[in-house]
Amino acid sequence: MKKKLSFYKIATRLSMFITFGSLFVIVSYVLLRGIPNFKLSMLSLNYTSENVSMLPSIITTLIVVALSILIATPIGVFTAIYLVEYAKKGSKAVDIIRLAAETLAGIPSIVYGLFGMILFVSTLGFRYSILSGVLTVSIMILPLIIRSTEEALKSVSDSIRQASFALGAGKLRTIFKVVLPVAVPGIVSGIVLATGRIVGETACLIYTLGTATKIPNSIFSSSRTLALHMYMLSSEGKHIGEGYATAMVLLLFVLLINYISNKIASKFMEAKV
Repeated sequence: MKKKLSFYKIATRLSMFITFGSLFVIVSYVLLRGIPNFKLSMLSLNYTSENVSMLPSIITTLIVVALSILIATPIGVFTAIYLVEYAKKGSKAVDIIRLAAETLAGIPSIVYGLFGMILFVSTLGFRYSILSGVLTVSIMILPLIIRSTEEALKSVSDSIRQASFALGAGKLRTIFKVVLPVAVPGIVSGIVLATGRIVGETACLIYTLGTATKIPNSIFSSSRTLALHMYMLSSEGKHIGEGYATAMVLLLFVLLINYISNKIASKFMEAKV
């Protein structure tokens, strides 16, 4: 028994070392290659072939993330509430919705890009634009938000719901005043994962958002996100160093989003306690 325990202990520590070691190597490599190639001219308002500015891409990334989360989160959360709180157990409709969500979550992002290009860019005439990219990405992250919210709601004990009902609260009040505040950390985690997927997305957006280098002046303007900017620089082969600098900024951007999200989740946890 002791040998088995020691084996599991060694295996878990080894796995932890490999995971954090790999993360440390990747982050260190990006920083070491990115810092020497970063220049203040890369934060200019206007992109040129000389400054290779990433500021338009940073602004576009913020716009795409904000609009996509704003569209997908309410739909995903309310869908999960219906599945957990209102739908009958064993219902075929629920099984179909869950199967569809799981299937959509496993579809490669390039398929979403082709779908968005056919529907939003060509059929609806939105062209390569912020709107086409946002709508496509919103569909792509919707299954992730649904599943994470559903699991967060399921983790809330039924005794909490019963206690709320016993005090005279109705179904709707119980959900929004009791269940959702408890489930917020899990919901926020799903939104963080969805945000990370948006920030790192290229295949989906290259078919819908386009690759223009200017700051978008409307939702019908074409532009590029940081990930797309990095991809274009590396694929052209002329600005490899600037590509590493963009990767560094993208990494810091993701870390900042995770930090802010954890702070928000902690605030909700403190309020709940």
